[in-house]
Amino acid sequence: MNPINSKKTPLTFDTIEPGTGLAAALTKSRADIIGEVAASNLRGRGGAGFPTGTKWNLAAAARVGEGHSKYVVCNADEGEPGTFKDRVLLLDYADLVFEGMTIAARAIGATKGILYLRGEYVYMRPHLDGVLERRRQAGLLGAAILGTAGFDFDIEIRMGAGAYVCGEETALIESLEGHRGEPRNRPPFPVDTGFLGQPTVVNNVETLASVAAILSKGAAWFKAIGTERSAGFKLFSVSGDCTDPGVYEFPLGITIAALLAKVGGSNAKAVQIGGASGQCVPASQFGRTIAFEDIATGGSIIVFGQGRDMLHVAKNFMEFFVEESCGQCTPCRAGNARLLDGIERLERGECSTTYLSELLALCETMQLASKCGLGQSSPNAFVSIVTHFQDELLGRTAAQAH
Repeated sequence: MNPINSKKTPLTFDTIEPGTGLAAALTKSRADIIGEVAASNLRGRGGAGFPTGTKWNLAAAARVGEGHSKYVVCNADEGEPGTFKDRVLLLDYADLVFEGMTIAARAIGATKGILYLRGEYVYMRPHLDGVLERRRQAGLLGAAILGTAGFDFDIEIRMGAGAYVCGEETALIESLEGHRGEPRNRPPFPVDTGFLGQPTVVNNVETLASVAAILSKGAAWFKAIGTERSAGFKLFSVSGDCTDPGVYEFPLGITIAALLAKVGGSNAKAVQIGGASGQCVPASQFGRTIAFEDIATGGSIIVFGQGRDMLHVAKNFMEFFVEESCGQCTPCRAGNARLLDGIERLERGECSTTYLSELLALCETMQLASKCGLGQSSPNAFVSIVTHFQDELLGRTAAQAH
């Protein structure tokens, strides 16, 4: 394994015996399984942070069409720049991921599961297929799981094709159905009308592994970690200008400064939290916490050293969004191209302060009017870099308005 993808701290998942979470779930009613997950305060680990228990409860209450099934989908389309912790989970803890899917199926009444695997992770396919087959042989998948009459559930793997937008759950579902990966209008939501028009739960890899841990050790154990509003532990993909990049586990609520001290990045100029769609935090704000009540993240931490050109950082992210926009809505399609144009003008010293202000106003429009999370979050890095590094950027602005 590439050193940057290796585990740098012991993971709580190492202490979870595969199968114990599912066994515990099968002693409970479906409502009690959902109640246990809800009591843990587990929120989605993909970045959005939606309460997992609430999502499951909505799917459990939804009606399925005659002759159809409810679905559990694992979003393993890890495409956020700077994020690589899910590949560690899929390689080393796949049993817990599949166990979490199985627990979800029991809770909502699903019979079919799909792991949507990032196209670049095709090399994992034989390993994951092997884990699934072993689970079938052990009675952990298939008909009457662990001898439980009426509990039938199996999982298949579907490959993505490298589109960043398919990390958004409705675009992912469109891709699963064989369509172009484009976000759907919402409502209806996937918990009511998801894959093939049926109630569908879509959860991230880390979320599902965490479910297996919670059912194994209990909601109170999980809730005791982290903060009141951000319960539990979290995996972080750390890269950039630090001495020890890799995958770390910390409780939610850790400060940026404390995290940087652990990874050898204490002299950082800035930290990008949440990947390209996240926030660029300057050194003056390293006392802030990584938690849903302050700075939420799917797990990407990119450290920028003192020598980094922050305009170049902004350009790198914006080129990514121009490339990855699905083009469905104008604010995202045209807005990202306009922001990239502004960055290039700054590089040439041709961007006036007036035009820069207009670009920031455009960012507000994109955040409000874009159809999905890609367009809504794509201006974040630009806004935070312009806000926090004005002295570095303003020297490049033209003196006169254009």
